Amino acid sequence: MSPPHLSRRALLGSVATGTLLGTAGCLQTLGFQRQSAWRDPPLAEDRPDAVYVPAVIEGMQTYGKTTAGRYGVALTYSYPHRFWTLSGTETSKTVVEADHDLHLMVSLWDTETGRVLPLDSGLTIEIRNADGLVTEEVAYPMLSQTMGFHYGSNYALDGEGEYEARVRVGGVSLRRTGEFAGEFESAATAVIPFTFDTDELHSVSIERPTNAGVRDAAMAMEMDGIPVGRVPTADSLAGRHLGRRTVGDAVFHTFLVTDGDGRFGPEPYLYVSARTPYNRIVLPMMGLDATVRRDGETVFDDALTRTLDPDLGYHYGASVPDLRSGDDVTISTTVPPQVARHDGYETAFREMSDVSMAVE
Repeated sequence: MSPPHLSRRALLGSVATGTLLGTAGCLQTLGFQRQSAWRDPPLAEDRPDAVYVPAVIEGMQTYGKTTAGRYGVALTYSYPHRFWTLSGTETSKTVVEADHDLHLMVSLWDTETGRVLPLDSGLTIEIRNADGLVTEEVAYPMLSQTMGFHYGSNYALDGEGEYEARVRVGGVSLRRTGEFAGEFESAATAVIPFTFDTDELHSVSIERPTNAGVRDAAMAMEMDGIPVGRVPTADSLAGRHLGRRTVGDAVFHTFLVTDGDGRFGPEPYLYVSARTPYNRIVLPMMGLDATVRRDGETVFDDALTRTLDPDLGYHYGASVPDLRSGDDVTISTTVPPQVARHDGYETAFREMSDVSMAVE
């Protein structure tokens, strides 16, 4: 049975009355009032400590996309909705406030490779209209099952009408290798005009899946050529595949590159490509350590550096001595992904134990 599609107005009515309404006509008086169902729609019962199908799946629409130097920038929107921020391993729920009008999202990617750019330096969305500045906030790096990796938050506007979003991207502080070395050094600003219309917002799709709470994920939306942040498939990545491990429901693929054309340094390069299950969305902003033991002795113990590479994508890597058959490699998560999460991701990628593999 396919999940029902309805508008946000109809969803609110179904929550309030205990029924699933097929039209919004009888809810015209509800409009954009901030009822409790708007601020905090249903959560799946018995949520696992893993990725799960949310009780409510919201679609999104595009306001526009442009470029700023080598950056590709897209501005998308959906209903204002809750999300969870992470500090260390502790989550904090951010609810919809009374003045929030919509959830704005920015996708950021490299126009030459299509790689999504999860930047530690942050991204700011400034919104202006004919009267001047309306609001300016740092957008959170976020994970969403349908919207992938993006930067976003809930925003308050000044009624319906014409606006301009100025997206400011800070210079990249991450290590960059290959063709990315020396790129993305400078800050950039992209300007995208948009019209806020509540009828258009209310037309964004809503799903009430019948399998809410099940360990699975909604399908990521591919819109207008906007990347959702998928990392490369394991079989397309360079190097010897040392193993696939799952920890805290995050999927780690570990590789060793011995012929990296010098871009990783003179020694072999050990790296981890981390992704979500089901949708293969990048898991950035973690702290990972690697330990290599040989015959009971530690021969390498250091952090894996967050790195952007055009071929490997966003990954965690370090130069290491030669690995030998029988060596044991342990990957330790010192900091889980410090990104905000939409429903379905907030319980995953938090408690992350060590994973080990033997070199064959």
